[in-house]
Amino acid sequence: MITEIINKYLSNEASEQEVQTLFEWIEASEENKKQFITIKKTWALAALTENISADTAPVIKIKPKKKNRKYFQYAAIFVVLLSLVKIAVNFNHKAKHSKEIVLELGNGQTEYITKNNQSNIVNDKGELIAKKLSGQIVYFGKTKDEEVIYNSLKVPYGKTFKLTLSDGTVINLNSGTTLRYPEQFGINGKRIVYLTGEAFFEVAKDKEHPFIVNANEADIEVLGTKFNVSAYPETPTINSVLTEGSIRMYETKNPSNSVLLRPNQMATWQNNSKKITTRSVDPAFYSAWTKGELTFHDTPFSTIAKIIQRTYDVEIINKNSDLAKQNFTGTIKISESSVENILELLKRDTPFEYSIHKNTITITNLP
Repeated sequence: MITEIINKYLSNEASEQEVQTLFEWIEASEENKKQFITIKKTWALAALTENISADTAPVIKIKPKKKNRKYFQYAAIFVVLLSLVKIAVNFNHKAKHSKEIVLELGNGQTEYITKNNQSNIVNDKGELIAKKLSGQIVYFGKTKDEEVIYNSLKVPYGKTFKLTLSDGTVINLNSGTTLRYPEQFGINGKRIVYLTGEAFFEVAKDKEHPFIVNANEADIEVLGTKFNVSAYPETPTINSVLTEGSIRMYETKNPSNSVLLRPNQMATWQNNSKKITTRSVDPAFYSAWTKGELTFHDTPFSTIAKIIQRTYDVEIINKNSDLAKQNFTGTIKISESSVENILELLKRDTPFEYSIHKNTITITNLP
């Protein structure tokens, strides 16, 4: 069944429900992600066969029926495999090492968002639906429910990005975050987006169309409000901090397992126990990253290391057992601080040595 959905998705023929099923399957395990990436690359390579010249490989112009399409594509790949090896290697290298923000369109096309590629985005009818600006994308309008198309925006380590959805909702995306969202929301129904990572939402009010953030096993539902959601895959919890308005966090598969938040509260979903807990917090602490700051309050070094890795696009290997036990409090301005600056500050409290090789930092005990 999932293979059929993948083929429909790559052909831009999948329904919204099928797209949702596919992305839930992809996020279920690393093996599923790898399988999907492999199939997608195979599909992309097959599409290139039409552009291979006669002196490079046989020209293949078979246009099979849809039910047989995937078999002809694999045959085509086999025929032209040698001529495509260089293209595939370059593609893999670029995808793996790209430091750019990646926009995956619903039709399978991929774009790299840079400061210099400002442009307008139009739909198949030639209608303006979005503008790509420096550091953000702004979408417009609504569409028929059956024509809703989902895009995915992937923000790499070391970068943040701003997105305005077609309903006016503004989303700040933190480093290492992926958001799947409709190009244009439907006229009816709910406004649903899918988050992996961290984002701060300023949701446009619309009582007729509740806004829902799906973060793996938990959903956050709102009408119009400001809140932060942190749902990185390497963390066994999902945190939502409410700044303004009201939100409800609930278990995706069991909506009755829910809590209602008031401003200055945080809800935490536990992946293992399937429980949601709440406590009072200072919301400014959790949204400081949107203002270019890293704020810690009695924060374990293991957590700080993960934040530094995402913010500065580095890898930290800690071999200092004393440092691993320490908690730290303070505020750092990202634009005014380097990783070295931060490490030097931490050394004042807990002495250690460190070495930097390319983008890998190894922390060790003093000799």
